[in-house]
Amino acid sequence: MAKFKVVTPSGASSTVPGGGYKLEMEALAPLDAEIVEIAAKSDDDFVKQARDADALYAKGRRITKRIIDGLERCKVIALGSVGVDSVDVAAATARGIPVTNVPDTFIEEVADHAMMLILATYRRVTTMDRMVREGRWAEGRPLLSQFPRLMGQTLGFVAFGHVARAVAKRAAPLGVHMLAYDPYVEELVVSQHGVEPVGLTELLQRSDIVSMHAPATADAHHLLTEHHFRLMKPEALFISTGRGPTTDEAALIKALKEGWIAAAGLDVFEQEPVDPNNPLLKMDNVILTPHAASASARFDPVRKRRVGAELALVLSGRWPRSCVNPSVLEKSSLSRWQPYSMERGPGA
Repeated sequence: MAKFKVVTPSGASSTVPGGGYKLEMEALAPLDAEIVEIAAKSDDDFVKQARDADALYAKGRRITKRIIDGLERCKVIALGSVGVDSVDVAAATARGIPVTNVPDTFIEEVADHAMMLILATYRRVTTMDRMVREGRWAEGRPLLSQFPRLMGQTLGFVAFGHVARAVAKRAAPLGVHMLAYDPYVEELVVSQHGVEPVGLTELLQRSDIVSMHAPATADAHHLLTEHHFRLMKPEALFISTGRGPTTDEAALIKALKEGWIAAAGLDVFEQEPVDPNNPLLKMDNVILTPHAASASARFDPVRKRRVGAELALVLSGRWPRSCVNPSVLEKSSLSRWQPYSMERGPGA
């Protein structure tokens, strides 16, 4: 029997099915830790098998208060994602359990994807592709002739964390003016990136392209509603690569149908996978990708090793690198081996 038991919902990560745990075990094996998969439909069944776990590797299912309260000796809950909305962080905090994420492992991939959606939506790439395939060659130039060139347009970021900052770096050479709304980021930080800090209403009214980057926190749920889409220009584009629940999807659909905005490029949705009856699937003015912005050949190995490292740090009695509820660390018996950055957390 191993010294430490790390439990995880059965099944490999969503990005590489059947990938196993070889990479996570690089850091865990020297500690005599094992990863045990649990196949359980109900929370109660999961708790029965996970009760004696030293750590929980959260993936594939929601980790509820019921599960967390049933973990008798759990020292850490680790996630291989930036978002932590699948874990009841408040319940973990109440139990003094640190929750870790990987906020800095795939910033560049998501920024690339966001920039791709901005350009593809602005230049109507999927519409152009259909025109060529359907023998409508002559329609392409007249369509694009309706729109101004990208240089000189205004790009607005809703939330200005690491991904938005990386997108701003990519967008600056294109000659766009940039705005950002983020009540949790100092204005001086925003302006250092060549971006003008503004309020949300002003951003929506001025922007030709709105890029949504807010995390799935309670105060960001439906941050954009029907009221907000009505503030936008009728020729504006909406891009989202953060989390689906930050946007009222029904309001977005209405805005696209009724022409309050012109088009959208979306990688995230309120329900994932997308319902086959979702109206977005039938809209010609929408480009869709399957919540794949972070995917690359580098992404999965890096995040798996990072999960293993975070688990190993806590199991060996030390603070993790990325803790989304850092208040529990000072009260724990874990040793502080390095300062924790104020930029760590679900919004980082």
